[in-house]
Amino acid sequence: MKTSLKLTLAATTVALAGLAIFTMAAANQPRQEVGPPAAGQSSLTVAVTGLQPATFPIRVYGNGDIVAWQETIIGSEANNLRLIEVNVDVGDRVRRGQTLATFAADTVEAELAQSRAAVAEADATLSEAAANAKRARGLQDSGAMSARQIQQNVTAERTARARLDAARAVERMQQLRLAQTQILAPDDGVISARAATVGGVVPIGQEMFRLFRGGRLEWRAEVAATDMIRLEPGQKVTITPVGGDAIEGRLRVLSPVIDTQTRNGLAYVDIPPSDTVRAGMFARGEFDLGADQVMTLPQSAVQVREGFSYVMRMGPDSRVIRSKVMTGRRSGDRVEILGGLEAAHRVVASAAAFLGDGDLVRVVEDRETSRPAGLTADARTPGRR
Repeated sequence: MKTSLKLTLAATTVALAGLAIFTMAAANQPRQEVGPPAAGQSSLTVAVTGLQPATFPIRVYGNGDIVAWQETIIGSEANNLRLIEVNVDVGDRVRRGQTLATFAADTVEAELAQSRAAVAEADATLSEAAANAKRARGLQDSGAMSARQIQQNVTAERTARARLDAARAVERMQQLRLAQTQILAPDDGVISARAATVGGVVPIGQEMFRLFRGGRLEWRAEVAATDMIRLEPGQKVTITPVGGDAIEGRLRVLSPVIDTQTRNGLAYVDIPPSDTVRAGMFARGEFDLGADQVMTLPQSAVQVREGFSYVMRMGPDSRVIRSKVMTGRRSGDRVEILGGLEAAHRVVASAAAFLGDGDLVRVVEDRETSRPAGLTADARTPGRR
């Protein structure tokens, strides 16, 4: 036990002696002062670029619903007849004159037969009355018949002829009722709704089907009144339904009325047939108005702070100057510059967010400056002609 205690005390003494020697050696070393960087030392190496021309499409944007071009309501013209057959369902394509449904025609056929018999009876009565009137006219000069009898025969002929015309009118009406026992498609199109049910007794005028005429759909776009004057029928429109692929349409007509509440007008755009587009879809669209050439910068060169756009412009002695610019349309990595910068100015192409006004930088030329003029881009915000 005594031997272990002695060894521990000896080890502690040796460690304290070594620490004292290291401290004295460090105190005798000369101090190195840390000061500010040398004058003219750059804080960041940056690439610079300048305004470059690009061709931007001019577009007007709108939002709206996809609806049927015209929706026809097909109702019953026959009164209180029983429906015995329905030949179409929702989504079916039909042709003009195709039979959609059929009513029981027994009652109508019986009434038609009765009216035909009435026509035959009236025709026989007319034949007899006409013969009597002819004989009376032949005896008019002989005095064998009085003028009153002659007049009665002539009147009887006219009455018989009128009764025949009335009977024929009833026959035509019954023929029309028989034709109305079949519901026919008034035009080519797609069945969008069906209320007809086999066995039902349908009153006259009740809706049975709805038909999208021609199967045509259209996009009714709400467009700002300030943009309406720039639109013309025939212009191409790119329409993107929510959750669907973009399709191309044509502007057919513009509404002559502007909504006083929203200050928007309606543009009616024809849509080509598509298996993915349905009536009732909401869609966004772009009206193609042509293109113009503008001056642009890469988007990385433009910083937005407090609602304003800035660039870091190169000033004298390789120091940057924060300059406010006016921006327009954007496309991909390009931004239209409307003002605040001249063609000869060079700006920091990237990393401008890490610089402050007056910072000293080391400059290298950006490859963007070698991009040829006439870049074609797809603008995403409305622009000017």
